[in-house]
Amino acid sequence: MDDQAFQNRLLKLLEEIKQLAESRGLTTYSEMGEKCEDLLKSFKMLQETLDTLRLNIKYLQFDLETTKKENIALRKKLEERGS
Repeated sequence: MDDQAFQNRLLKLLEEIKQLAESRGLTTYSEMGEKCEDLLKSFKMLQETLDTLRLNIKYLQFDLETTKKENIALRKKLEERGS
């Protein structure tokens, strides 16, 4: 399940919880609503953190590849000077 599908499913479940609470006339609906909102905020923060992590990993991969290429080029220069 990808991120978008997971988020859509989570939002759908939260809506179902709200509707269930309304249909049963639960007095703790406001508390449940607050908890649902807190859960959504936490989920959004988690997604932002994962996005940042993905970006950092891409940067590190780029940096590693560049460093490898520079290392190969410098070794080649050293070999040329040595021979």
